[in-house]
Amino acid sequence: MPTLIDLAKSMDPQGKVAKVIELLNQSNEIIQYLNFIEGNLPTGHKGVVRTGLPAVTLRRFYQGVAPSQSGRDTIEDVCAMQEGRNEIDKALADLNGNSAAYRMSEALAFVESMNQTFAQQIMYGNTSTNKDGILGFTPRYNAIAGATNGQNIINAGGTGNACTSVWLIVTGENTVTGIYPKGSAAGLQQTDLGEMDAFDSNMNRYRAYGEIWQWQYGLHVRDWRYAVRIANISVSDLINQTNTQANTASTWLPYLMIRAFERIPSMGMGTPFFLANRTVKEMLGVGAVQKTVYGLTMEQAGNQFGSLGPGSVAGTGTGIRGGTVSFFKTPVLTMDQILSTESAIS
Repeated sequence: MPTLIDLAKSMDPQGKVAKVIELLNQSNEIIQYLNFIEGNLPTGHKGVVRTGLPAVTLRRFYQGVAPSQSGRDTIEDVCAMQEGRNEIDKALADLNGNSAAYRMSEALAFVESMNQTFAQQIMYGNTSTNKDGILGFTPRYNAIAGATNGQNIINAGGTGNACTSVWLIVTGENTVTGIYPKGSAAGLQQTDLGEMDAFDSNMNRYRAYGEIWQWQYGLHVRDWRYAVRIANISVSDLINQTNTQANTASTWLPYLMIRAFERIPSMGMGTPFFLANRTVKEMLGVGAVQKTVYGLTMEQAGNQFGSLGPGSVAGTGTGIRGGTVSFFKTPVLTMDQILSTESAIS
């Protein structure tokens, strides 16, 4: 299954769009892993999901079998149209004799802004409150009781509105994918308008270099069983390693991450990864180091199941390789847009 970088390289032989997406990759690690497919609608994608299994019969000789069929339903996900435009005063850009470098520095700010909005929409976008956005992960998994997918929400025990979440996603064509509209290009597109007339607040003209940034994207969860939310993680408990996030508590985050694996029907259906904000990743690293304090070595279990590397501790299942945290060989990706001020759900 292709990521945005793979798609961009195949669509743009000059590599222009691919280079832009690689810039996104530097500050939003989900770009490296989330698969994308072209939608079957100009505005998004309509997919068919199985809601029930057909009935089968244990038959005997001369006994008939009643026909049956699986239950099916359709899900239609829309794409957002995200756009930005910048106009740089030509005289200012030309001051240092290298207008290209100046424009690139300004472009990086636009890339980061587009990137943050994309990540926010993937995580919290809600079409019921903002019809111009997309339906992200959180509104889809926001009720433990009374919802079919509630069994894929694990309660970490926190209360109030100072909580966060960790997500386990298995991305694949038949599980969870990003989408882009039918007939459009994948990923962030940049159009250089060249030298043009711009207008100040008094509608007086000046010469400027112009650019347009555009990105159309959405999220398609074809099978809800391949996303697990560990919700209600108390940030203060996690930082202080007390109460719900003491290493002896049943709601300690590494224990819940192990439980999340078991909610996935088949890890082989796609590429798995965790999503967490920077605070959570920091404390996972701290927890790996502090395990030596409690004398939990378990080298064999750690070598068998953990992703051990420089800076990791045997037996914790958590390894750190060049700043990348992995848990039982599954990468934990940084997603700064995941809030530490979520309200606890029930």
